This record gives sequence, structure tokens and C-alpha cells, in this order.
Amino acid sequence: MNVLFEEDGAFRAGSVLADNVTSLQIELPSGKRSKVKAANVLLRYATPAPGELLERAEADAEGIEVDFLWEVCPDAEFGFEDLAAEYHGVKPGAKPDPIQAAAVLLRLHSAPIYFHRKGRGRFRKAPPEILQAALAGLEKKRLQAAAIARMVEELARSQLPAEFGPLLAQLIYKPDRNRSETKALEAACTETGKSAARLLFDCGALPSTHEFQLGRFLFEFFPESKGGTGFPPFSAPLEPAELPLAAVQAFSVDDAHTTEIDDAFSVTKGPDGGWHVGIHIAAPGLGFEPDSDLGRIARARLSTVYMPGRKITMLPEDVVEHFTLAAGHTVAAISLYLDIASDLRLLGHETRMERVPIVANLRHHDIEPVFNADTLAAGLPDFPYRDELKLLWEFAQVLEAGRGKSSDNGNRKDYNFIVDWEADSGIAAEPGKGFVAISERERGSPLDTLVAELMIFANATWGAMLRDAGIPALYRVQTAGKVRMSTVAAAHEGLGVDCYAWSSSPLRRYCDLLNQWQLIALLNDEPPHFPPKSADLLAAMRDFELTYAAYAEFQRGMERYWCLRWLLQTGATEVSGYVIRESLVRLEPVPLVLRVPSLPELARGTRVRLSVEDIDLLGAEIRLRYLELAPELASNTGSDAALAGDEDEEAAE
Repeated sequence: MNVLFEEDGAFRAGSVLADNVTSLQIELPSGKRSKVKAANVLLRYATPAPGELLERAEADAEGIEVDFLWEVCPDAEFGFEDLAAEYHGVKPGAKPDPIQAAAVLLRLHSAPIYFHRKGRGRFRKAPPEILQAALAGLEKKRLQAAAIARMVEELARSQLPAEFGPLLAQLIYKPDRNRSETKALEAACTETGKSAARLLFDCGALPSTHEFQLGRFLFEFFPESKGGTGFPPFSAPLEPAELPLAAVQAFSVDDAHTTEIDDAFSVTKGPDGGWHVGIHIAAPGLGFEPDSDLGRIARARLSTVYMPGRKITMLPEDVVEHFTLAAGHTVAAISLYLDIASDLRLLGHETRMERVPIVANLRHHDIEPVFNADTLAAGLPDFPYRDELKLLWEFAQVLEAGRGKSSDNGNRKDYNFIVDWEADSGIAAEPGKGFVAISERERGSPLDTLVAELMIFANATWGAMLRDAGIPALYRVQTAGKVRMSTVAAAHEGLGVDCYAWSSSPLRRYCDLLNQWQLIALLNDEPPHFPPKSADLLAAMRDFELTYAAYAEFQRGMERYWCLRWLLQTGATEVSGYVIRESLVRLEPVPLVLRVPSLPELARGTRVRLSVEDIDLLGAEIRLRYLELAPELASNTGSDAALAGDEDEEAAE
């Protein structure tokens, strides 16, 4: 006796060695013996041999048309032997031969959308409407598979499929794995061994590696669905008509590319040989309120985004131009006036809202050659605002000493990235426009200290005013070395002040703008826009802190990208740098800290030569190989810079 049975979802045939009613001992054609439950047995027969049964049944099943089988089967539930008898025209009361029965069983089992299983060997035909829906779904899958195969082939030939056009950003930055386009892209990546970005770049879908790097950020923070980097319509700002005119001649100190000029200074003679020093901060908060169009725009943006060659401003450009402290304009400002004695003692201070005449915008590259540590020691030459800058520098030293902080910046450097979008890149990996120049300047110059100390004083003073008045603000707090935002005034240990509220950059940081609105309410003796325990204030603090950190991370990433472009641009095959720790090296010519796996164990600060093996602009990656120790420079400032820690808080002002 032989049997056909089902086991683990497959059909098998074997010879019965023992029949124990509820189970059988079966020997398969391979010689393997198995215990099979009697309930799993579908057919008992004498001939043919088990191996021959399935072989012949499978061949016969291929010739059975599923559509015809569905047509002839009954609407009610049926067994496969009954249908086999009807299909093969067996006489009533007789059974089909085992091969006929097995062939029909295999065909029924192979077409689950036509025949629904109701038990072992029992089926029911699918209702017409369900069958049609299933067949339509099957056809859709077939067409989708064909489309995926076609798209994979096109991508492998560096040809962009037509379907990819409207979905490029999503495919690159946030792929939906349920879409056929994503499946095709993943399959093509597997086939070609390329990353998705490289594959699309080779297909011409990405205009440049720069657009790829920038696009990732824009996709997350400035999606087109929310207007992209453009601004929605807004009502023009309107300042109070009664703002008095300040009797000062104010000037700013910034680098050459600053357009959002938030701060300026003035110096006028006071009685008894003293001076009045003015710290003037642009006052967009006088032109619009938090619930205005511009207020909502600033709340959504939270900060200006900086990157080499471009920036995305927090406020519309014409609004920035209206409030920026540009030379030749008289601009609304909040001014902190300091009364200073002839011996540079601070006698008192006063805050005013006014219109301030801006007479000059001094730039670092013009002033630093004549106003630096050497010229201060040797005697300053004659240049515009020499005396004012000298006084402010001397007073800044007094403020710095009062904080108990040193001006030693550890030979740290600032790097300026200038991108000429009209010049050819000069590199094969990134043809087109965009030539970058990277320059460095020592941080901690007299100009840096002058500006930083006056800004720290203003932020600490206004923060204390809001605290003492019981008006909430957003504070920068540092305890145990950790800096965080807070709505409660507390010490900033790193700066040596008992409270510190960012207020000096309202054109480019929402935190400063919010604090300015609170300060204006205090000066006008009005209820603040953000009262104590304000949920809106807490939400703004949380969103600002997260967004500001994300923007800063993006800026660092783009600076890394442009450093790599600079290396390609210069054709560098070797670079030098200083060991920070283990396999980390800080390069000399550009501000890059990189991991060099081949670096041997060397002391911190050791100067090394490295070979540039490969640079990938899409991944913003560089592969370096250790060559040898490099001779130390005549000046050890490079090593000092390599060992310097993170930048101080005031450097962000």
C-alpha cells in the first residue's frame, strides 16, 4: 500500500510499512522513514510507485487549465478526488486513478487565488468578484516587476528612469521602500555596487555634489511643502514714530561678509574726563511683535543658517536691510549706555530705545593690520576711530578682568570660506562653478576681545534686568561644564557671570529676538509677550535649542565638504597635520579633524605627513594614509592649535 500525504506544506508519496490507525510508518522513495499522522494522508493507492506518482502527476498538472478547472468545479466546498473524477469523466460511483487525482490536487494547490483551501484536500472556488480583484492585483504585481526590471536596467546604463524625476528628493533623502522606484534603486545599487547617491549622480539626476549635500538639509528643514527657503507674504514692519534720535556717531566692527549687522558702538566724552560708551543693538523687536507675520516667520526659522558661499536668513532680506546697522542709515536700536570714569571704572548704565545714526561699518581686514597686539604695544598709527577703538579695548580688558577670565585663546584660529560662484571649480570630480578660498586668522585679537567683552556685558546686564523684574527670558546657563538653555536665570560658569541672556543678535537668532521683546516690554512698563510659566516660551526654548544645534551641525558638515573641495582644487596628494589622540589628526591647511587608521601610536601634538588616497565629495569622505613623521615648524603655533579645546561661548557672539 502507498499513500499520498501532506507534510510541512508539501505533498509527498511513500510506501506504508505499518498502519497504526492514528499514524503510519512511511518509507519515502529516498529510503528515509517517517511517522505520518493518519489525518495528513490524502490518498491511499496501490500503484504506481510513490516516486512515479508525483513525477507523472506534476507533468499532468501542467496541462490542466486553471480557468477551465474553476469553471467546472461546483460552487460548494468539494474534495479533490470528486473534482478529478468529474474533470476526467470517470463513471459515477468510480474513483479516478491515483495519477489523475494527484494531478488535480497539485493544480488546485498551485492556484490559491482561484481555489481557497477549506481543509486537507478540500477546496472552494473563489467567488467571481474576489477572483477578478485577485487577478487584477496579480497583473499589477507583474507589471510592477517588469517596470522594476526595466528601471534597474536603465540605472545600470547610467540612464535616469522617467519615473524618478518627481521623486528624486524622496528617493535620495527619505526613500519609501514600498514604492517600486525605491525597490528598483536598491536593486540597481546591489547590481552595480554603487551607493544610491553615486548611482543617481552618474545618471545626471544630481546637478552637483554641493546640491546633494545642501539638498539633504533643505529636504529636512525647508521642505517645499512648507515653502522651501522662500518667505510667505508678510506685513511690513512699523516702528514707533516717537523714537528719539541718539546724539552719537556709531560704528560697527564685523568681518567683510557680514550683512546682518546686529551691534555697533559709540564713544562720547563725558564730564570729569570720563566717557559715555554706547552698545547699540538692532531692534527688529520694535518693528513687529511675536504674533505678527514676521514674528511667526522668525518663530518658524529660529535662526539664520550659515554655510560657505550661502546663507538662509531668519528674516526676509528686505527686513534685514531695514533693521541692519548699515553705515549711512539711522536705525532703530536698543542702546546700553555705560558711564565710564577716566580710570575706566564703570559708574553706571542706562538702557534706551532710540534711533541711532550709523556712520561706519569697520571691517576686520581693514582694521586688524593697524589695530593689533603689536601696534597697541608700539603705538597706534593714525586711522579712523583709532581713539575710540583704543578706549574700548582698554575698557574691555577691565571687563575681562572683572569676569576673572583670561584673553588667552590658545592660538586658536578662525577660518573664512569664500566661494566664488562665477569661477570654475577647477576639479574633475565637481565640474562647473564654485571656487573656494579658505583663509585663517588668529582668534583672540584685540578686536575680537573688544567686541566679545562688550557683548557679554550687554547680554549679562539685560539678562539681570529681566531677572530682577520677574520677566521670563531665555538664558544660557553653564554648570559643571555643560551649557544649556533655561527660562530661569542662573550662572554661566564659563563666562564668569551670574546670568547670561542672548540679546545681541536679534536679526539672526530667535532667542535674542524673543529676549528683545521681553526687554522692550520692561522698558515700556507693559506686560511681557511671554508671561511667567508661558508654554509658548518653553516651546520656543526647546525648538530653538534643537534647531540651532542642527543648523550648527549642518554648517560644520558643509565646511568639511568645502575643505575636501579645496584639497581637490589644489591637487593635494600629501598633507600634514598634528596628532590629537590615537588615530585622530588635525590637518594644517584646512580645519579638518580626520581619522587615519594607519597612524601608528604617536604622542599628542606630533606632526605627521599623510598621503591623500581618495576623496569622495558625495559622501564628504577622505581616505588618508600615514607616510612618516614631519619636521616641526619653526613656530609651534600649529601644534598649539591642534591641541586647543572647543571654542569659548563668547566666540559665538
